Amino acid sequence: MSPIPQPEYLNTVALGVSALGAEALLAGALAVEIELGRRRDGRRDAPRTIDIDLLFVGDEQRPGPGLELPHPRLRERRFVLAPLADLAPDLPLPPDGATPRELLARLPASPWAHRLGPGGRS
Repeated sequence: MSPIPQPEYLNTVALGVSALGAEALLAGALAVEIELGRRRDGRRDAPRTIDIDLLFVGDEQRPGPGLELPHPRLRERRFVLAPLADLAPDLPLPPDGATPRELLARLPASPWAHRLGPGGRS
């Protein structure tokens, strides 16, 4: 959880295929954030209108600081792993090939994350 108070928000993931490299994908994501009203104030975990993270690009691995792949907190975020496991439960993720289903099963339950179903929270 963020040390900075946050309004309720939704999280989801998307999988895609692209001929673009990681830097171009990240630049596109940042441009969408700006177009949708995101203004960065320099605080980590500050409230925002939208947040697009590049979680992984194939099996590419690279250290930060500008772009770290896979995302450094991918494996510890239930709100990322749960929808990813819905889309591709057996997708091997770098660096060790662990799947979203396996990684999700390793995490403790979260009292502040709720799955939304057709009728609301579930």
